[in-house]
Amino acid sequence: MVLSIDGGSRGNPGPAGYGVRIVDANDQLVDELHAAIGTATNNVAEYRGLLAALQYARDHGLTDITIRSDSLLLVCQMRGEYRVKHPGLQPLHAEARRLAAQVGKVRFEHVRREHNVEADALANKAMDLG
Repeated sequence: MVLSIDGGSRGNPGPAGYGVRIVDANDQLVDELHAAIGTATNNVAEYRGLLAALQYARDHGLTDITIRSDSLLLVCQMRGEYRVKHPGLQPLHAEARRLAAQVGKVRFEHVRREHNVEADALANKAMDLG
């Protein structure tokens, strides 16, 4: 399964939300998630989208997933290539690592923004609702 994630805020910090699009190996839509998360930064919103995706994977018994995100920071932090320096992101990163370990095999892929339009639309929908 591929879980494409996005998060954003209007104002950074500002009204924030995330979106997650889940597709199977044939690129067929399985599910979509989105939620407003109140006032947050873009990076916090990206991590909240990641946490929602990982919780979905765990709760649905998925054990081999690919997370796609247009946030290079998040992808590199989850791959262990960048340190998580910001104190507001450290607990979110720790929770994401814990959930990823519960899922099993989790790959993190960085994609260009134009290849993440569906997740972006869900994140914007969440911000509109919030």
